[in-house]
Amino acid sequence: MKTPAIRAAMAAALLLALSPAAASGSPGVAAASSVASGPKEAAGGWSWPLSPRPAVLRAFDPPAKPWLSGHRGVDLRAAHDGAQVTSPAAGTVTFVGVVVDRPVITVDHGDGLRSSFEAVRSDLTPGAAVAAGDVLGWIEPGHCGPGPCVHWGVRRGEAYLNPLGFVTDLRPSTLLPPLDPAPG
Repeated sequence: MKTPAIRAAMAAALLLALSPAAASGSPGVAAASSVASGPKEAAGGWSWPLSPRPAVLRAFDPPAKPWLSGHRGVDLRAAHDGAQVTSPAAGTVTFVGVVVDRPVITVDHGDGLRSSFEAVRSDLTPGAAVAAGDVLGWIEPGHCGPGPCVHWGVRRGEAYLNPLGFVTDLRPSTLLPPLDPAPG
């Protein structure tokens, strides 16, 4: 026999499963205050820009206002200086140059989404088409202190998004009671 609490939990789980957010597959990408939407698909078609899957050295920490300080991307540990950085999704290179003493490359993925990587030295030029997994460049030392890393930022329009939402599922886990609990 199912108790009212179990029925309520099952109903809540069913409502969550049928909600528009669950149907769209939105992974709950955190955004700066101006935009709250994430990618069209939960980690759909995007891959990590480093291999093997890197550790996150510094998390996404968007500022409350665009002019305030924060961390508008993530810092990912690389295996070594000079490690290859690959495109997480297909797109077109829109910028290759130096910003505040660091080499940067930016890729436009369409739908208003752009990825930027620093400190990455690249031989590509603006206008170059890249496929997911294509080499964008190589990590230069100096961004994260003594260890090699890459800073990865993603923007939709002018809003910064958490890049991890494109390669992992950031939705919180919800524990529910078993559907048919054992007696006793």
